[in-house]
Amino acid sequence: MIRVLIADDQDLVRGGLAALLGLEDGIEVVAEAGRGDEVVAAVEAHCPDVILLDIEMPGMSGLEVAERLPGRRVIIVTTFGRPGYLSRAMAAGVAGYVVKDAPASELAAAVRKVMAGERVIDPKLALTALTTGPSPLTQREAEVLRVAAGEATVAGIARRLFLTEGTVRNYLSSAIRKTGARNRAEAARTAESRGWL
Repeated sequence: MIRVLIADDQDLVRGGLAALLGLEDGIEVVAEAGRGDEVVAAVEAHCPDVILLDIEMPGMSGLEVAERLPGRRVIIVTTFGRPGYLSRAMAAGVAGYVVKDAPASELAAAVRKVMAGERVIDPKLALTALTTGPSPLTQREAEVLRVAAGEATVAGIARRLFLTEGTVRNYLSSAIRKTGARNRAEAARTAESRGWL
């Protein structure tokens, strides 16, 4: 019996995935979590064989959770089929990445394959990731853009990141150029849509 933990902040989605997987022979859903910051404790309490994680959850993202579960069989199950997210997931060591609009039978097959030691990646997303390439942003540029998306002024960004205003302007200018955007708001939207933030 393959023991599965499902983490998704949407009750209906989480319950639906649990119900569908519960119909499969040889798969048992042993735990569910609605927040990313609940997953590590749930893993310790229930010892699942495979962990299904959504990316965007309160408390901690699925990608951050995956980084805290080294050596575990993790499958990202998300609506966000962004190449940058796939790259980050692979860097975190996840065993699978499937999008939520895949048929239930494919998710069950992914669970079985991951349990058998295989890696499972949505083929369309893998092709997109190969053609798009990795993020051109440095870690610091991405951090500045993330903060810039919610901060109105360069001075505010500088305070939050403990940088000088001139340094923030340099990072923003570089990020704007690398994303092909006209301004920092557009750069942040572009980077977010590609999964680089």
